[in-house]
Amino acid sequence: MGEVVATIKLMPESPEVDLAQLNEKVSQSIPEGTELHKIEEEPIAFGLVALNVTVVVDDGEGGTEKAEEIFAQIDDVASVEVVDVRRLM
Repeated sequence: MGEVVATIKLMPESPEVDLAQLNEKVSQSIPEGTELHKIEEEPIAFGLVALNVTVVVDDGEGGTEKAEEIFAQIDDVASVEVVDVRRLM
């Protein structure tokens, strides 16, 4: 199998969520077998800012599912969505 780079969008529960703290929680919760590449902020609307988490994972069994499940359990995260997946050459 090969590796893929995936971008996972984390939507906070409200604009009042401390993004620096959320960023730290995400960085500390990266599952084994997943490599954190970067975390970028994306303004949405009305002060709400999403985090786009880019990770590198093996495209074998499960793919991004483990990371998605862990991110969804983080306090202050309302939703988790894979928005892009690309194969690494």
